[in-house]
Amino acid sequence: MTEPKQTLKTTESRTPSRDRRRSRAGGTSRAEEAERTQDERTVCPECGTDAITDDEHGETVCGDCGMVLEEDLVDHGPEWRAFDSREKNQKSRVGAPTTQMLHDKGLSSVIDWQNKDAYGSALSSRKRQKMQRLRTWDERFRAQSAQDRNLKQALGEVTRMASALDLPDNVQETASVIYRRALEDDLLPGRSIEAMATASLYAAARQANVPRSLDEFAPVSRVERREFARAYRYIVKELDLALEPADPLDYLPRFCSELSVPNELKHRAEELLEAGKRQSVHSGKSPVGLAAAAIYAASLLTDEKLTQREIGDAADVSEVTIRNRYKELLQADEEFQQTPQATA
Repeated sequence: MTEPKQTLKTTESRTPSRDRRRSRAGGTSRAEEAERTQDERTVCPECGTDAITDDEHGETVCGDCGMVLEEDLVDHGPEWRAFDSREKNQKSRVGAPTTQMLHDKGLSSVIDWQNKDAYGSALSSRKRQKMQRLRTWDERFRAQSAQDRNLKQALGEVTRMASALDLPDNVQETASVIYRRALEDDLLPGRSIEAMATASLYAAARQANVPRSLDEFAPVSRVERREFARAYRYIVKELDLALEPADPLDYLPRFCSELSVPNELKHRAEELLEAGKRQSVHSGKSPVGLAAAAIYAASLLTDEKLTQREIGDAADVSEVTIRNRYKELLQADEEFQQTPQATA
């Protein structure tokens, strides 16, 4: 009588493992079937061409023969339509995308400063006081740690200076990432937040090939030029940033636009700078001064009436620098014209 019981127990203990194996096999087959179905949806069964999804009509069609593979697709977009950016902002019910330019990356909530309800009606005096207290606590909870408060102050400085210098958003994003790296690597002790923020923005502008000189950062920064220049060299060294030397050609379009010079003068100034590069005139000299000198030298060659003071005011360089550099560029261009490369 004991042997059948033992046999029964053994059979019962083995049954779940068989079921698990069957379920695994079934799961594998279902995954393979789903994969095959996905392949059938993306490839036309008639001609084997990749399918195209038409979101406007909700169909998946073959890109070659036009066979409709699937129709009545689910639209995952909004149910409303907008014809301009203002209408889109009014109808949108989601927040802004995450960004590096905010200390919390834009994930926290923000209480509106307007004392109005959802219908646009003004709040009562008691509710206004309550909302003011909520705003105060909301600001405190958004930046609780010392690192968050540091980031909030630094990224605010980056946004302020980028707006004053008319720098694009990609430069601000890059500057925010550089400052976050410096904060994570503990590079801030002994240096001011404003100096490191200015250095991060200057390095980001260099990386994005958006030419701005250190002299242009000096009026908008809250620290002296020497301090943020030292912080910039420190950040480049410690973070091992790959930055190429500034090219005078990058400054040329902006200066020519401010001076409203013709295209002939601009092209002649570019030729002078290219000749100066080949003769190594730019080595060890300020790219801003070389760009301004190239404009002045080109104005002499094209008979355009531009004074050294006008160009110096646009480029923020002295007239002495322009006088010294434009002679070197003209000499380098003359030497280059005598080489076999120029004659060829």
